[in-house]
Amino acid sequence: MVNRRTFNKVLGLGTGTAAASLAGLVHPSAASATARDGAGTPTAAPTSFAAPKQVRAGLLDIGYVEAGPAHGPVVICLHGWPYDIHSFVDVAPLLAARGYRAIVPHLRGHGTTRFRSARTFRNAQQSAVALDIVALMDALRIEKAVLTGFDWGARTADIIAALWPERCKALVSVGGYLVTNLAANLKPLDPTAEHAWWYQYYFATERGRQAMEDPCKRDELNRLVWETVSPTWDFDDATFARTAASFDNPDYAAIVIHNYRWRLSLAEGERRYDRYEQLLDARPVIEVPAITLDAELDPFTASGDGSSYRDRFVGAYDHRTLKGIGHNLPQEAPADFARAVVDADRL
Repeated sequence: MVNRRTFNKVLGLGTGTAAASLAGLVHPSAASATARDGAGTPTAAPTSFAAPKQVRAGLLDIGYVEAGPAHGPVVICLHGWPYDIHSFVDVAPLLAARGYRAIVPHLRGHGTTRFRSARTFRNAQQSAVALDIVALMDALRIEKAVLTGFDWGARTADIIAALWPERCKALVSVGGYLVTNLAANLKPLDPTAEHAWWYQYYFATERGRQAMEDPCKRDELNRLVWETVSPTWDFDDATFARTAASFDNPDYAAIVIHNYRWRLSLAEGERRYDRYEQLLDARPVIEVPAITLDAELDPFTASGDGSSYRDRFVGAYDHRTLKGIGHNLPQEAPADFARAVVDADRL
């Protein structure tokens, strides 16, 4: 169990710090994966968030949860695929205990986030997703925030830090510099890397699209991804089911399929985003203070301890590798992730 006392110990702090508000959480401190009895049956329900708030932001009605004081410095935590806001269910109270206002939104196509118009193209190209978060910040009247994330969320945070640095106080990016370059994505990777991306190619087929539209096959596939990319994470059925509820979004299949097909140049984006994609094709540097995190057991972690993307971070910078951790780093190692946020804010 990760609690405030544990977090303070991790950070080398005393236990006399005043407790911060944990509004928005059902239980402020509990592990994501529950204990099991001798038969392998979960003995308690996993920690969860209260019902998300909703706010109109750009093209979306975004569902989000928050924890911590309303006027605290803001940290925006962005999830990846196939995950949801619960990747940060244990990170949020740790940040709240340090006085941060942690905001965790459902990305488009996930959870309670909905498109405001049935006519809007269900687009998941990278700049569109990034602009959703800028619109969220505008809607919540947040001028600047620490941006954090993994997988799709890290890419989104990287893009905002690169294109709108005035909105980003600091950055924590799992996996480093994840901005997509479509031309580079046309080139083959080494066989091991290609094998790890098997579902990306599956989604390029009609069978893959049908699988994402079938609730049973979708959940089986997503759970298989959890198991393979986080080989040491001992999550239980209740933990997966809690997140899988977010896959019931009516736009989930369309968003997932478009995201991966667009990245392989198998689906078109929208012209309204061309100017942003042109800027991103140039691999813009990130000038804001940044900490990059690599998970040792994540099959997508680049070799070289961050050296392959080090030149993209030109401001204050630190890199950390977490041993024995897989792809869903915030949920597998919440104290390490929260510490990186606090440290990035101090760079």
